[in-house]
Amino acid sequence: MPGESAPPSRAGFVVSKAVGGAVVRNAVKRRLRHLMRDRVALLPPGSLVVVRALPGAGDADHAQLARDLDAALQRLLGGGTR
Repeated sequence: MPGESAPPSRAGFVVSKAVGGAVVRNAVKRRLRHLMRDRVALLPPGSLVVVRALPGAGDADHAQLARDLDAALQRLLGGGTR
C-alpha cells in the first residue's frame, strides 16, 4: 500500500544449554545482540533471521563471534560459498 514502509528486519537467538550455564548463555546472547545490531541494516527489509549458537560459542572471544556471524550472514545473503 502507498505510504506504508517495510517492516524492520529482526533477529532472534537460540542458545542451548550445550553452550554453557545460564551466565555463559546470557553472555553469548548479549554479545550476539550487540554484534547483530550493527549488521541488521545489511538485511533486506522485513527479514527475520534466527542465529543458533553452537556449543563452542561460550568459549569464543568477541572477534571470533563477529567473524562467524559475518560469515553466516555472507552465506545467507548469497555472497559466499556453501
